[in-house]
Amino acid sequence: MLEPLKPQVVSILNNQMLDTEARLQQICEFLRNGIEYYDWVGFYFKNGEKEELKLGPYAGEPTDHTIIPFGKGICGQVAVSNENFVVPDVKAQDNYIACSINVKAEIVVPLFVHGENIGQVDIDSNTPDPFTEEDERFLEFVNMEVSKILA
Repeated sequence: MLEPLKPQVVSILNNQMLDTEARLQQICEFLRNGIEYYDWVGFYFKNGEKEELKLGPYAGEPTDHTIIPFGKGICGQVAVSNENFVVPDVKAQDNYIACSINVKAEIVVPLFVHGENIGQVDIDSNTPDPFTEEDERFLEFVNMEVSKILA
């Protein structure tokens, strides 16, 4: 289901007419519009030398969570663990930062450049438990392609 989206991801990221920020914004909008259960899509990046993440381009409802300390919430935990984090039911998660009362599930996949975790893609879904291993592999692909324009 997600495999056919890969060429479009590559095409967006290879568009030299747009700056990096605009390409990331287009990726967020493409994923949100192209995948029915991706209700909020955004990138968080390490904020300089600080132990926190800063919100980058995103598509979906505005969020108050523009800065997330390492270790806090799902995004903050991924910044520390360097591993994918899939949350089938956000209500069952202790260390969860609610962005919207409508969010039922979340997936966060770290973004590496030259082996260093510099950020992540964060997806919220209003659908309970929608994420599969296919989503993880697809988002790893997206981040691998994104890393090429950030390197």
